Amino acid sequence: MTMDEEGEIPAREAVHHPLKLFDLAKSAGKVLYVQAPMVRFSQKNLSGIRQLDLAVTYPHPPITHHPLPYRIHRSEVTHAKKILPDFTTNASDRPLIVQFGAHSSTDFARAAEMVKPYADGVNLNCGCPQTWAIQEGIGCKLIQQPQLVKEMVRAAKGRCGEGFCVSIKIRVHHDLRETVDFVKMVEGSGVDYITVHGRRRSQRSSEPVNLEAIALVKSVAGVPIVANGDVFSLEDVERIVRVTKVDGVMAARGLMENPALFAGFKKTPWGAIERFLHYNANYGPLPHQLVLHHVGEMLRDMMTKKERAEMTRNSGSMVELLDWLDERVIVRRYGEAGFGEGVEMERISS
Repeated sequence: MTMDEEGEIPAREAVHHPLKLFDLAKSAGKVLYVQAPMVRFSQKNLSGIRQLDLAVTYPHPPITHHPLPYRIHRSEVTHAKKILPDFTTNASDRPLIVQFGAHSSTDFARAAEMVKPYADGVNLNCGCPQTWAIQEGIGCKLIQQPQLVKEMVRAAKGRCGEGFCVSIKIRVHHDLRETVDFVKMVEGSGVDYITVHGRRRSQRSSEPVNLEAIALVKSVAGVPIVANGDVFSLEDVERIVRVTKVDGVMAARGLMENPALFAGFKKTPWGAIERFLHYNANYGPLPHQLVLHHVGEMLRDMMTKKERAEMTRNSGSMVELLDWLDERVIVRRYGEAGFGEGVEMERISS
């Protein structure tokens, strides 16, 4: 957990409260741009290269507690030492929402209290469709339990204060009347906003998002609604907003491939890759396999699949990755003219 030089936790600022952000976006005639929580890939090193209004991240409990790192366990919420060492952020990583997977009001409330000093709010995962999550009673399982979700939101509000932002992220039901009833009940908990992934639990990402379902939720909701799914360009954002009238749009896979998506770039600008490499080297490195994954995704439209595979095979460390890139392309370092500003990759002539 990164703090300032004197060891004090910088105070959160009112301007970063999500409801304030929704208001500011509306007054500017646009919607809120939101980064989705992504297991293993929602990292602080990416926040500086994404044109975001709000980032949602997973805490990262030790891998020994669960095969996937966003399930909170009772043992983790009895003491801060169990969870905070694996939740990484810094003073500039804001606005920030932390998402948890839980099925206990007490656990969710305690976890929210732990991260409250470091975050601008928490989010309850009611949308993960994976089988293990359903079996553990979290994720999509919760959209069948609106009363429990209502109690969990109330518990977090009660422990952290009414002013602390608590939101939920859901998928839609096969019978959309159930989704409407769910939203109406949970609104009674004081939930601050709701993100709606416009697919059912059983639908794959290759199937189109049901924008009409999101529009229905927006039409009955009294809180801000964020649309999630199939966001790969600003044109997608405009289309989704036109159909749904939502207050915000959340992207996941689109930001993995192009972190400058919300800035209007059709593909990753080369400067974003230079910035990512710099942030990773200077502000707490990611596991190297994640670095390779991120760089490979961002290079998707600049290098061939064969080249990216060669990069992965021959880059066992950050130093080797930089050496491999330096042999082929121009990688500017921080402080050099043009650092972080380039759009196209410049190859070195052989």
